[in-house]
Order: sequence, then C-alpha cells, then structure tokens
Amino acid sequence: MESEEQKKIEKTINTQVNTFLTYLNSTLPESMELEYEGFYRRGFFVSKKRYAVIEDGKIIAKGLELVRRDWAPIVKTTQEDVLMAILKNGDVDKAIEIIKKVLKKIKTGNLNMEELVIHTQITKKLSNYKQVGPHVVVARKLEAENRLKAEKGTIIQYVIVKGKGSISEKAIPYEDYVNGTYDPEYYINNQVLPAISRIMGSFGYTKENLLELIEDKKQQTLDAFF
Repeated sequence: MESEEQKKIEKTINTQVNTFLTYLNSTLPESMELEYEGFYRRGFFVSKKRYAVIEDGKIIAKGLELVRRDWAPIVKTTQEDVLMAILKNGDVDKAIEIIKKVLKKIKTGNLNMEELVIHTQITKKLSNYKQVGPHVVVARKLEAENRLKAEKGTIIQYVIVKGKGSISEKAIPYEDYVNGTYDPEYYINNQVLPAISRIMGSFGYTKENLLELIEDKKQQTLDAFF
C-alpha cells in the first residue's frame, strides 16, 4: 500500500509531466499529439514495443508472452509471477525459485491439461499453408474426421505430446489429450525457457543456467539489481 509521501511524490511528478506535455504538444504539428500514459516506479523493457510495468500491484504488459494467445498458460503464469517478483518485490532470487519450481513441475509430468493447451488462429485456407505448423496439422486432422470446419479466424487448440517426429507431428487436439502424455522437453525448451530468458537474461542468466535449476546445480551469484 502506498504511503502518503509516495502519493505526494507521484502527484508532483504527474503535474510536472503534464506541464511538460502541454508545452511539447504546443510545438508539434496539429496532426500530432503525445499522450501521457502513466507513472510507473519499475518497468522491464525488452524493446520499445515489448515491456512490462507494474501499477497498483498488477502487471501491465505489451508484446510479451503473458498477453499473447499462442503460448501455453503455464508460460503466461510463470512469466507474470517472475515479473511480479522482480517489479513488485525487487527480488531476483524469488524469481529464480519460481522458475525452478515450474521447471521441475513440468519435468515430472505434473501439469494439468489447462496449463498446456496452446491456441493458434488459422489465418488462411489450410491448402494455402506452405509451412505446416502444429495448428495446421491439428486442423487438418479435425477436418478429416469431420470434427471441425477450419476457416480463416478459427482458433485451434492443441497439446504437444511425447513421441517421435517433428513438433507438428506430435501435436494433437486438446480434447484427445490423455493426462501425463505431454512432452516435457517441448514445454521447457520451446515454451517456458524462451519467455523467461527474455527477462532473466538481463540479470546474467542464460538458458543453460536456468536448465541447471532442474538438477539443483549451484546457482550463479548476482549483484543486487535494484
């Protein structure tokens, strides 16, 4: 909860920014106008269009996996929890513990189906796809079995399971999933790690370092970021 002193500081900053914004907009052409989005004490920026800030105890993100549909829920919740640990608590060690717990949970096969389902939209006719991704394979399977008519805009829900072949060949409709048959290596290496590495790379952690957490290998020591 914010203290009265913090509220006063924020109010002063907002006033100063609005004064500056009024002046700046007066110098711009009539067709241009800048807007003040808000004041945030902490933020994490991957690029100018991919970032996360915290406001009133909630993470506000743009362009990151936690706000995108085509990533498994386990990725979104993990990324949000890691960002919360860093942006709200300023605690990198807590973030590492969260990642460690999630990676072990995935590795041991303890995820529920609701944490695994990936949603991807069909953007054109199935016959027009030159590169056949998992969602296209699943869509064609559902059509062949008269279970779905896949049209532009249709959302395909699928899970990647254990087996031989490419990722696309291991994709099945979510309703066909049997508990415990998901591919942990896929969800670790192709889902969770890419999303988490975007954040933890700023603190000196590589994908290899994060993978070592599963085996409880000694973690590297980092200077305090905040």
